Amino acid sequence: MWFANFLVAASATMIMPFLSLYIETMGDFSEEYVQRWAGFVFGITFLTAFLMSPIWGRFADKYGYKKILVITGFGIATSIFFMGFMHSVIALFILRMFMGAVTGFIPTSLAFISSQTPKEIAGKTLGTLQTGNVTGSLFGPVIGGMMADKFGFQYTFIYTSISIAIATMIVLFAIREKRTDKKLKEKQYSRKEVLSYIFTSRDLLTIMLISLLVQIGIFSIQPLLALYVNQLNGSENVAFLAGFAFSATGFGNLLATRQWGKLGDSIGYEKVLKILLISSAIAFIPQALVNEVWQLILFRFLLGIAVGGITPSVTAYIRNEVPLSIQGEVLGYNTSFRFLGNVIGPSFGGMISGFIGISAVFYITSSLFLFAFGLLWWSMKNLKEKNTHSKLKHSFHGNTRSHSK
Repeated sequence: MWFANFLVAASATMIMPFLSLYIETMGDFSEEYVQRWAGFVFGITFLTAFLMSPIWGRFADKYGYKKILVITGFGIATSIFFMGFMHSVIALFILRMFMGAVTGFIPTSLAFISSQTPKEIAGKTLGTLQTGNVTGSLFGPVIGGMMADKFGFQYTFIYTSISIAIATMIVLFAIREKRTDKKLKEKQYSRKEVLSYIFTSRDLLTIMLISLLVQIGIFSIQPLLALYVNQLNGSENVAFLAGFAFSATGFGNLLATRQWGKLGDSIGYEKVLKILLISSAIAFIPQALVNEVWQLILFRFLLGIAVGGITPSVTAYIRNEVPLSIQGEVLGYNTSFRFLGNVIGPSFGGMISGFIGISAVFYITSSLFLFAFGLLWWSMKNLKEKNTHSKLKHSFHGNTRSHSK
């Protein structure tokens, strides 16, 4: 599963560096038109994925995760294959929309491994799996850029689709899903009941809101990194240095994600989440104050160490708290919150930088992480008080019955 995730993450990010350049080949367009449609084409995938993730999660609960992995894997491969033959921006937009509808491979793989893993080691296992996604995301843009320069856009799309198809074949033939008797015997919930379960569970809803805030924070600065590097370094080697600053976060993820998962297994995932949110909030602040690109890269690396443990910790927390029969659907809703953050983040960061500068985005993002920490602290404090009150009440009634006897 790690290797399949690596291939899918690498392949899916291969096409990102040249999407706007590909649009330019489709006609004699103005720079403004290309930039606008590049944003639309990029964002529509996340928007449709936001709508579809809970549906795939529900299907996975009902029919099994492996089947959904195969459907979404071949769906992504097919959509990317046909992108290489497009001559219209609208057609490319529609294909990216379809790709968003079937973009569920990596989130489903997390839910799949979570369902097959004992609770006691869920954090470590999910953290290890996450490194496959991170490693692929690190190398994907570099490989995609090199392939586009050497072979052209069309062949890059074709080779990318073949890689994802290979990853899907690995799942189809090399992975076996164990449907536990416990899951099969559990009550089956309607979609309305699942939504009610989420919205009446304060701690679960808080975890999902944290997923949203984290993704808004991360994606608010990513589109602005090249411009920020340009401000720090001038026009020399901007693309290379911006890519380095972007990759530094991924390297931090790669080094620390598994260790955060192990720590969560030992002391509790909500405690680790508090540490990660505070650490991330602190790591954003010096990025606004740097004078050299190497300083920015250093603090992006430190940010990656903290941010990398958030998704596995959230997934492991849901694994421990949610009934097996609805875990896929609940994780699907959590993924929807993340995809919504991916959509909101770039626009949010762009508006802030347009009004008060790029440096301000780092401060605002830091405050988002601090707010997420406060939200988690408040939710867990109330949950603890509620549990304590419930135990005292139970003890009181038990003593009363004992005396009456």
